[in-house]
Amino acid sequence: MYDSAHQFEPLLLNDRQLETVAPLSQSIVMGSIKLTSVAHETTRATLRELVQKMNSFYSNRIEGQITHPRNIERALQNDFSHRPDIARLQRIALAHIAAEKELEGVGDAGSALRSVFLINVHRALYERLAPGDRLSDDGDVIIPGQIRTRNVQVSRHVPPNAGSLPVFLKRLDEVYDASRGWGQILIHTACLHQRIAWVHPFLDGNGRATRLQSHCALWKLSEGLWSPSRGLARSTDAYYAALHNADSPRRGDLDGRGNLSALGLLEWVKYFLGVCEDQVTYMSNMLALDGISQRIEALILFRSTQDKRMRREAILPLIHVFALGPVTRGEFAQLTGLGERNARSLLSKLLADGLLVSDTAYGPVRIGLPLDSLGMLFPNLYPEASLPLD
Repeated sequence: MYDSAHQFEPLLLNDRQLETVAPLSQSIVMGSIKLTSVAHETTRATLRELVQKMNSFYSNRIEGQITHPRNIERALQNDFSHRPDIARLQRIALAHIAAEKELEGVGDAGSALRSVFLINVHRALYERLAPGDRLSDDGDVIIPGQIRTRNVQVSRHVPPNAGSLPVFLKRLDEVYDASRGWGQILIHTACLHQRIAWVHPFLDGNGRATRLQSHCALWKLSEGLWSPSRGLARSTDAYYAALHNADSPRRGDLDGRGNLSALGLLEWVKYFLGVCEDQVTYMSNMLALDGISQRIEALILFRSTQDKRMRREAILPLIHVFALGPVTRGEFAQLTGLGERNARSLLSKLLADGLLVSDTAYGPVRIGLPLDSLGMLFPNLYPEASLPLD
């Protein structure tokens, strides 16, 4: 039984290991910084909202609780399924989105790595759910933000004694509170993610809370334009395997000096950083102006063959709004080059389809990213959104 903090050392990579992952972490940092300057801020804000919905979907999918993206969209409009099982998953998805919105950008990255933040994440997730919606697989009601008070076993892993959890959480705070610079923060976030999973501080909801903590710790670097959750969900077997391998005891005299495997922790960090780099690279490619311009054109040309109300004159104005931000309705009409009646009809069609969004009936228009457009605008970003509902 684990009851002493030395039993989950090492918590950090050694100097030689850091040298092997430093180039990868710096690549992620540089790519993220460049990413936050592409497109217009209102376009990036629209993307952030999409990433929040994706995080909800993907984090829940890792837990085996799959809610169709269209059901999440409907729940956001207060439209819940008549099937109790689907409605429950819709409510869980909404709780995740609301908790993420509440916690993103709160404090600095260092504070997001502390155990009190993790507890607040768990509380924010579960306090939004009625007791019937926060039952564990064993039928226990999950208490928001409550550290577990009894011992558990997770597959073959036996986490620390419940009475010793404050000792382990205190040690995590001591080690990761000194995070400085994004390169180091990335590596510390990866290490903490694994060691929190090992500690298993809550009776249930540990995975969701840990992934959301990692997202929030990196939020001021990513600005919400990418998140590890998508990559973790798209390689779930590798995710669990890497977590499990880092749980293993030291593999001999050449495997560090702690109780757990230093090589296992290094393998986990490489996996986690690789996921982050993949997300940054993907989103950078998707937001490159030449590429998005071509995909906007392809989308409009395709839709114009399906519906005569959609016209190719929408292409350049949509690219303009994507890259340079909102315009008045009159300005959009002028950008189409059409006469007043045809321009107004086209604008109405784009608003009805969600490719343009406005806060008021006569206000400026900005870019929209409806689910049925993502397959062409952002291939493979959220492919589940294109699947038919059961």
